[in-house]
Amino acid sequence: MIKGEIIRKNFIEFFKNKSHQIVKSASLIPADPTALFTSAGMQQFVPYLSGEAEPPYSRACSVQKCFRTSDIDEVGDEFHHTFFEMLGNWSFGDYFKKEAIAWSLEFLINECQLEKDRLWVTIFKGFESNLGEKIPYDSEAEDIWQNNGITKEKIKSFGIEDNFWGPVGAFGPCGPCSEIHYDLGKEFQKKTCLLENCGPNCGCGRFVEIWNLVFMEYNKDKDGHFKKLINKNIDTGAGLERLICILQNKKSDYQTDLFLPIMEKIKEISLKNNLEDSKESRIIADHIRGACFLIADGVMPSKEDRGYVLRRIIRRAMRYGRSMEMEKDFLIILAKVVINLYQNIYPDLAKKQNEILTIIRDEQEKFNQTLNQGLKKIKKVIQESLLEKKDYLEPEIVFHLYDTYGFPLELTKEIAIENNLKIDDESFQKRFKKHQNISRAGVKSKFGGVGEWGEQVAPHHSATHLLHQALRLVLGDHVQQAGSDLTQERIRFDFTHQQKMTESDIKRVEQIVNEKIKENLEIKMEEMSYLEAINSGALAFFKEKYPEKVRVYSIGEFSKEICAGPHAKNTKELGEFKIIKEKASGAGVRRIKAILIK
Repeated sequence: MIKGEIIRKNFIEFFKNKSHQIVKSASLIPADPTALFTSAGMQQFVPYLSGEAEPPYSRACSVQKCFRTSDIDEVGDEFHHTFFEMLGNWSFGDYFKKEAIAWSLEFLINECQLEKDRLWVTIFKGFESNLGEKIPYDSEAEDIWQNNGITKEKIKSFGIEDNFWGPVGAFGPCGPCSEIHYDLGKEFQKKTCLLENCGPNCGCGRFVEIWNLVFMEYNKDKDGHFKKLINKNIDTGAGLERLICILQNKKSDYQTDLFLPIMEKIKEISLKNNLEDSKESRIIADHIRGACFLIADGVMPSKEDRGYVLRRIIRRAMRYGRSMEMEKDFLIILAKVVINLYQNIYPDLAKKQNEILTIIRDEQEKFNQTLNQGLKKIKKVIQESLLEKKDYLEPEIVFHLYDTYGFPLELTKEIAIENNLKIDDESFQKRFKKHQNISRAGVKSKFGGVGEWGEQVAPHHSATHLLHQALRLVLGDHVQQAGSDLTQERIRFDFTHQQKMTESDIKRVEQIVNEKIKENLEIKMEEMSYLEAINSGALAFFKEKYPEKVRVYSIGEFSKEICAGPHAKNTKELGEFKIIKEKASGAGVRRIKAILIK
């Protein structure tokens, strides 16, 4: 049986031998402010693919960690996941369709030993945009596939929804694509075909997509226009989980060695029988794996954005674990299995094991406190709705479950659907937005909390940048600014960290900050695009969209952050830095109060 680690290794070696630069997986938290997570291998290469930045190499290959929220509701079947690994190779103005197609077939047939007769492909049939722009039928790709031994009857054409890829965000590089599909055989045909003839995209279950080759020829701008790129690029992606499932001849990704230790542990710690590859087991296995990787990359549970997704999958796993009569700390037990399974490939999981387990334990304890009450409440309101012959849950009740009991909307929706009741998403979102506006009332500034004090607190603002970097050096790069508030008298700085700082940690942070102040470092401001800023090494942790041009403040070579300012001109203006207090500010967030002594 070919194991997942062998395919990862073989893929890297295959493209290394074809002069590709091997690039480490990027974080699941992307540089692109319009994207919630890294959901494709190409995201870290967007500046090169769009022509915005000069690539340091013309060919690249990586195994990228990915997370997609669009598939959360589908998780539970044989093949869908939130977190997954994407094998990919790229060309930046170097090779194009001919090489990309030939090499993909070479890898699948020679390295993976797949039968060529079982491979089918799809190509782009062209379309006309709302603005009247035409992108033609991809006859070039069709000819190249045939030249490589794929017969015409196994080449199918589809439109923009199936065979045009990107952009990842609202705008950016994109282009027509060819997908390679594998014929599992008639025994895998579970549903009626949606197409006249059984084949790729027919939906019956017989054919699965294993590799997508994107021929990146266009850049979609903010107005919706598709403009030809100066250099044509290649962007390919093959899901590791699905490929391994085929190579190991399994009926489900969850039966492969990528999941088997997690699935076996679920069966071991559950009091229920007949759990072999069940829907509930798959959901728990997927969600605990995804949670571990999100936390390792710096995501914290919260009520918004990435943190909300993390909280949702942890709580969804908890709900299914309870229905399967799992042990009390089952998520901790499973998280340890995930870390052990993947730590050789992704060392950060082992380095951050304590943090991962602490966050999951805290979230588990927090949700357990309200889960019983919440389940009793939702059971009661469901019974009342059914007695009143309603086919929906009242919006006020749905929001009350979220606000009071911490029930994610999707969890309430799942339980409602199980009882044939509907939920009004729009009404919930209106209430949620109103709640957000109330919570944010009084907030006057976004970047650094400077507000009306302006230049009067500029030295304190510069001190927060020194403090931020010192914390990251002492505690680890999981530390991220979570808010700040400045006055003429003091600094208040919130940051992500699980444990109380030790006295030695506090003294070390103070020491580093004061050393930098004494070095009389110049504080320099530059304006550049957001992507240029990120690629230059600037830190950016705010969730809001950034403007096209951002300010980047550098303090010597020590600190570099995207920030609206204002700041001092030199660290000698700051005086002595002194930490007055360190305490908890919220779940997974610490708060430092400090002063500058002139």
